[in-house]
Amino acid sequence: MSDTGRQSLTDKAGAALKPDSEKSTMEHLGDKLKGKSDSAASSVQPQNEKSYTQQIGDAFSSNSNDSTEVIV
Repeated sequence: MSDTGRQSLTDKAGAALKPDSEKSTMEHLGDKLKGKSDSAASSVQPQNEKSYTQQIGDAFSSNSNDSTEVIV
């Protein structure tokens, strides 16, 4: 199982727990970019190839993917 291109749950939690008022403009942009790329990676990665922690993270962040294979 590979979570290449995915943001770890600790990174997601750290970004979510730090108040926006304490973040720099670069942190805001970085959070937005990481969120978009993580969502895209979640969408193309088949559910059966996701680690258990990524499945849980996707369930909480609404990034779940019901497909079982990717057609390229």
